Amino acid sequence: MHDNTVPIPRVTDEPEIPTGHGHGHGHRPAEPASRNVRRLLTWLLLPFAIASVVGVAILYPIGDTPSPVNGQQEPVRGEVTAASLGSCDGGVQVGTPDPACLVLTVRMSDGPAPGREIVSRSPNEPSTPRFAVGDKVVLAYSGGDPAAGESYRVADFQRGLPLAVLAALFALAILVLGRYQGLAALVALGVSFLVLLLFVLPAILTGENPLLVAVAGAGLIMFVALYLTHGLSARTSTAVLGTMISLVLIGVLGALFSAITRLTGIDEDTSSLLGALGHGLDTRGLLLAGLVIGALGVLDDVTVTQASAVWELRRANPLLSWRELYAAGLRIGRDHVSSAVNTLAMAYAGAALPVLLLSYLSGAGLGTILGSQSIAQELVRTLVGSIGLVACVPVTTLVAALVASREPATPAKPRTSSRPQA
Repeated sequence: MHDNTVPIPRVTDEPEIPTGHGHGHGHRPAEPASRNVRRLLTWLLLPFAIASVVGVAILYPIGDTPSPVNGQQEPVRGEVTAASLGSCDGGVQVGTPDPACLVLTVRMSDGPAPGREIVSRSPNEPSTPRFAVGDKVVLAYSGGDPAAGESYRVADFQRGLPLAVLAALFALAILVLGRYQGLAALVALGVSFLVLLLFVLPAILTGENPLLVAVAGAGLIMFVALYLTHGLSARTSTAVLGTMISLVLIGVLGALFSAITRLTGIDEDTSSLLGALGHGLDTRGLLLAGLVIGALGVLDDVTVTQASAVWELRRANPLLSWRELYAAGLRIGRDHVSSAVNTLAMAYAGAALPVLLLSYLSGAGLGTILGSQSIAQELVRTLVGSIGLVACVPVTTLVAALVASREPATPAKPRTSSRPQA
């Protein structure tokens, strides 16, 4: 008896989406947005884009940035040829248990007297770095006799080569994993640093309001970085909108609670900056500027992930309404934001670890420690940044659900075997 069944060909009403070579990484490319969706997103994002561009144009520093009041010190590279403990006046202390100075002989490789050796003395304190023969160091040359050791100060170690190797490994890892999108991410990172170096830092040093500078600079970085990395799509525009709304919220809450808690923003580093500038600076605004810029990277991660999650839900089931998309996306966002908040808190705690250790050693009560200037400003940064991070999840998910539900969606079809079935 013969089997009369014949193979039934697989019929589809849609060509299979090509996958390309190998396995891709990252989010699935977004589908083109409809005309109504593009118009909606344009009207929503246009005010923020105009505000960022106008803010950068108005606040952009014109003229030279101020120089340190105590003069510019020229960096000079050199190599330690001898290191010992001795007196600070050049005399020899025999049998002294605790010599007062660290005496270094350094051969300079550049600067005003390359090839010459100078003797530098610095106080022998617990905070003084320990140098050894062969160490590559950086000297600070303050002018004067280039052959005199008193004209130089050993400032730091040379770290150019290991940092360059680390940066190359970082770039290689990004390119191997992200491929072309990784290259775009590296370019966006370079643009972000250019905005910081060419706009944010000079504008603050020339006396502009640090918070306004940070908001304008962060807005420009956000538009360039997200669109360059993830492409021009409705999905990316949704992430941009959610990020910008959250940044505004962080700026407002930061300004409010730094004023209520009477934070001054003055710490050791800020005091050194004021001493070098020789004029006043809005230190509280500087604190808020750091808060906005520091929160930008975490916000980008959360908003892009939320927008992508909503689009994938829409692709998996095109029949979902915007309310159902919002509810499903919000469930995903709860898991993401809970870990992101902890990440943000640990990042701030790690940066403030020396301050936390010093406060712990003081033996003061918990309330006194938390209310101190150095700890309170970290608390404000962490809590305000976390509030903005929590707020970006429902905001981005809502906008993504409204936009994605109005786009023509192509359902994701599962792959089936190409072998004929009996």
